[in-house]
Amino acid sequence: MNYASPTYVEETRIGFQFLRTHTWQHHVLRVAINDLKRLIGEPLPQGGALLDVGCGQGKSFRLLRDAFRFDRLIGLDADPHSVELSRAEAQHERIDAELLIGDCAQIELPDASVDIVFCHQTFHHLVEQERALAEFWRVLKPGGLLLFAESTKAYIDTWVIRWFFRHPMEVQKSADEYLAMLRKQGFEFENRHVSLPYLWWSRSRDFGLLERWGLRTPPPPGQREETLVNVAARKPLADT
Repeated sequence: MNYASPTYVEETRIGFQFLRTHTWQHHVLRVAINDLKRLIGEPLPQGGALLDVGCGQGKSFRLLRDAFRFDRLIGLDADPHSVELSRAEAQHERIDAELLIGDCAQIELPDASVDIVFCHQTFHHLVEQERALAEFWRVLKPGGLLLFAESTKAYIDTWVIRWFFRHPMEVQKSADEYLAMLRKQGFEFENRHVSLPYLWWSRSRDFGLLERWGLRTPPPPGQREETLVNVAARKPLADT
């Protein structure tokens, strides 16, 4: 898995194995989905078609099913091996999933064909981020949701992440830059639909050890480099 395509940068072998760990599934993926549910608010959308872009090994499928009770699940990933693992995960969880091998910048789905796009820790691998976001917009129905959970440049550009993982550094963005990109595409959201989690695993300089040891308190928003941004954004009903 040491291959970089023109449109995305693939995980290292260490990264691929990390996506199978308890830390990833419970401290990263589960926490992000719970936070996105909170940002959407009640009642959560139920049924319809959900597209998981960069679905990886399918560890999100059960959590997404339990949250949104979708009628149709589509998983998209550029790595054929990951798609096969997703297929096995879907079978294990008894989820009927349509799995596509493909590029987020060119999604082989019709216009306005999905109700929710779930994009979790995928965007920082993509070289053509603007094209991918335009594709998310295209395939979403008017009124559909983009659930966007991403690490920022402040996290991706740290020594430990550079050492163990591989990413296209020229496209990494701050939380504010990601929010501006979403708005530029036309997605709508208010402050209550955005969170800036300050989780231990995303602070690779110290992993929050000083705070866990009680030696300091975490700085408040506005006085720290944000390492994560989660957004529940909506495509307007009137597509302008």
